[in-house]
Amino acid sequence: MNILFVCSRNQWRSPTAEAIYKNVHGITAKSAGTSPSARIRVNESLIQWADMVFVMEDKHKQILLSQYPLAMQHKQIVVMDIPDEYKYMNKELIEMIQDIVSPYIV
Repeated sequence: MNILFVCSRNQWRSPTAEAIYKNVHGITAKSAGTSPSARIRVNESLIQWADMVFVMEDKHKQILLSQYPLAMQHKQIVVMDIPDEYKYMNKELIEMIQDIVSPYIV
C-alpha cells in the first residue's frame, strides 16, 4: 500500500508520519507539503502514486481537491485534524498519527 502524508511545509507533521511508516512491511510512505515553500511539494504524480492520502488539516484536503481534481477523484483521503504545533518526531504527534492511521492499514 502506498500512503501519502500531506501538511503545509513538509517539515514536521508529514515527515514524522512518513518516518513512522517507511519501514513497515507492506507499506511505502511518502510525504509532501501544499505550500510553495514546502521541502517536497505535493504534485500530481505523487497523488497518482498514492493508494491513500492522509492530510493533517481540512485546508490541505481542499487544496488537493481544487488543484488536482482529476487525480483526487478516486482517492481515499483522511483528514487527521492535527494542528501545526508539533516538532518533528514529537512523542504526542507520533501517538496521534498512529492512532489515526492504524485502523486504515490493518
